[in-house]
Amino acid sequence: MLKIDLSKFKNEFTEYTELRAQENRTTNISLVNGNVMGNSTTAKSGVSARVNKNGNWGFASNPVISDDAIEKVILAATENAAFLGTKQSKGKKEFSSRPHVSENAFYTTQTKTDQKAKIGFLKKIDDYIADKYSDLTSRTLIISGLEMEKNTITSDGSVSYSMVPKYHIYTILNKAVDGENFEIFKAFGDRGQFEDVFTDPALLFPGIDEAYRHLVNKTNGVFANAGMKDVVMDAKLAGILAHEAIGHTTEADLVQGGSVAGELLNKEIASPLVSLVDFANTYNGETCPVPVYIDDEGVKAEDQVIIDKGILKGYMHNKETAKHFGHGLTGNARAFDFSDEPLVRMRNTAIIPGTSKLSEMIASIGDGYYLMQSSNGQADATSEFMFGITLGYEIKNGKLGKAIKDTTISGVAVDVLKSVTMVSDDMDWDCTGMCGKKQPMPVGMGGPAIKCKVNIGGK
Repeated sequence: MLKIDLSKFKNEFTEYTELRAQENRTTNISLVNGNVMGNSTTAKSGVSARVNKNGNWGFASNPVISDDAIEKVILAATENAAFLGTKQSKGKKEFSSRPHVSENAFYTTQTKTDQKAKIGFLKKIDDYIADKYSDLTSRTLIISGLEMEKNTITSDGSVSYSMVPKYHIYTILNKAVDGENFEIFKAFGDRGQFEDVFTDPALLFPGIDEAYRHLVNKTNGVFANAGMKDVVMDAKLAGILAHEAIGHTTEADLVQGGSVAGELLNKEIASPLVSLVDFANTYNGETCPVPVYIDDEGVKAEDQVIIDKGILKGYMHNKETAKHFGHGLTGNARAFDFSDEPLVRMRNTAIIPGTSKLSEMIASIGDGYYLMQSSNGQADATSEFMFGITLGYEIKNGKLGKAIKDTTISGVAVDVLKSVTMVSDDMDWDCTGMCGKKQPMPVGMGGPAIKCKVNIGGK
């Protein structure tokens, strides 16, 4: 699709209008035991317009990007807003605005890798695993890529062009012992196109070796002792907790819907050691995994402090929720496909690092667990959560012990974060998965490890 000049359509705007042309491109390749089981690329593109007239939103989209289609989409969205106004007049709304002009495209400067070469890259990794670890029951390798390209213009003065890609390789190793199957998952990747993220298959080999060691340890693992335990949550797991159980409860549309955060603004919801921020595009001078410079309502994106030293300080907003609560704009309105309306979504949510060393945190626990990796999980509007744990170790007298078999952790995130007594001094970012909320969305999650208390499942 590349950059499109949408400015010539501004004379078609008669009300508050957002116009967006977008293309999402995906790559998916999968190998199972060396056999290619999936090989696909897709591109989905189109144009959409969203119009607000007398407090009512009208939306329209078209998979064709042409002058005629764009003009029709603007007209249809305007007519839809007017029609809704005949059913319910909400009165004219004047939204706050923070217009900005931005161009940020993360295209590689390297020679492009075609699909055949990507399969070859994956096969070299598979050959390494097959040759070195012949005792595995099965091995699965997946390349997953997403490139989101957007052109946006708004009636209040914003103009944006962006192309934000991410590529990952997922490895799943299985080993059977005495009729019981054990599995380990390892993800590699980051923001960027394939050529920038993956340059040499051999660079992944140390991570695969580490994953295999964890898998073998799991085959000799023990069940956790159920109950409330002292634990160290590794950075990625702490990031998932922050995202799922705190981040979603502080998205302002969910606050309007009754989330627990609505009653807790300016109250203590965590230990004073915990600060949580939804970063827009940079942290500590470096670009975040999923940088957002202008959101899909044309708002210049800025960092939003959610928790400051244990106190809930703010929510993430779109224009409408910011007006409802009387808060400032944050730039959190995001849409996944051209045919999606923007929703309040996280961008790069992370707990701020503390001052402790991971080794010190483990050493401080006499009887507990080091939890490293989660599987699927869920959290609700009360901040109550349950996550699967697929990798962890006992902590006995300040030292790591046996690996534990797959289990679960559960609790209320507010209570867990209030129990935090140590926060590590490192920041570990991740953009492996997708966040679900009516529509998928790439997000960044990050942070340090935390020491806390959580309820862990047993045999």
